Amino acid sequence: MGIEQARAFLTTHGRQLDRRRFDVLTGGDGHDVLAALEAYRNPDGGYGWGIEPDLRAPESQPAGALHALEAMADAGMTTPRASELLDWLASATLPGGGLPFALPISDDTGCAPFWAQADPREPSLQITAAVAAQAHRVARFDAAISSHPWLAAATEFCFTEIRALDEAPFAYVLSFALQLLDAASDTVAEARGLLDKLARFVPSDGAVPVEGGAEGETLHLLDFAPEPGRPVRELVTAEAVAADLDRLARGQRDDGGWAVDFDSYSPAAALEWRGYSTVAAVDVLRKNGRW
Repeated sequence: MGIEQARAFLTTHGRQLDRRRFDVLTGGDGHDVLAALEAYRNPDGGYGWGIEPDLRAPESQPAGALHALEAMADAGMTTPRASELLDWLASATLPGGGLPFALPISDDTGCAPFWAQADPREPSLQITAAVAAQAHRVARFDAAISSHPWLAAATEFCFTEIRALDEAPFAYVLSFALQLLDAASDTVAEARGLLDKLARFVPSDGAVPVEGGAEGETLHLLDFAPEPGRPVRELVTAEAVAADLDRLARGQRDDGGWAVDFDSYSPAAALEWRGYSTVAAVDVLRKNGRW
């Protein structure tokens, strides 16, 4: 198995956005990613329409912003859509700088209950850190994002919440907090110290079970530390990284794609998550010299 089998899986089953993201990994044009992203954009500058596979409602959502910024970071080029998205995020942000986990949904058909039932008045470290982490990735090559006031406010909200952590947080909160601190460490001096603070919550093998998730649902080392040479890699050993790369490589299925271990809430979402995860797996394996 290998990259050509992954390409065949995406050609057969992947949505256009993930096929374009895969193409960029193998020398394609980032403009094509941005073009595919337009299908999910709303006139308010945010993103919805199922770009988060288990949130199929049309309204712009923080989770939609997460996926859109990730795609922009993968495309590796500036676009006015990025600063327009941060303008929308500013409009959706609660006092204090945090985003709600999700905004109200007019039609929850095909939507996971944790999205549909979220309290829009409650700030969420999990989603704010996830979105801000991707915004910091875009900020590496887009000055309009690095200087946007939303990013500074959201980062400070997250840092304040992370400073206050005195026990192991929920697995996804920990993973996204680590991703944010790693991404922000290029420009925010405190980030490295906060990474050290969270190190005590990272198991030696980097595997964090998801409490209340599907049976066996686990976040792994490469979910929060996918890239060699980054500060977050200092929290884990080279042996643990190698073992998790072996695990990831073994995860390729006979059809060329990867699966996920969490629940999906529609048949479409289940297949879309496989395409998304296949792109992510190929990206990590290539960055770490396995492919």
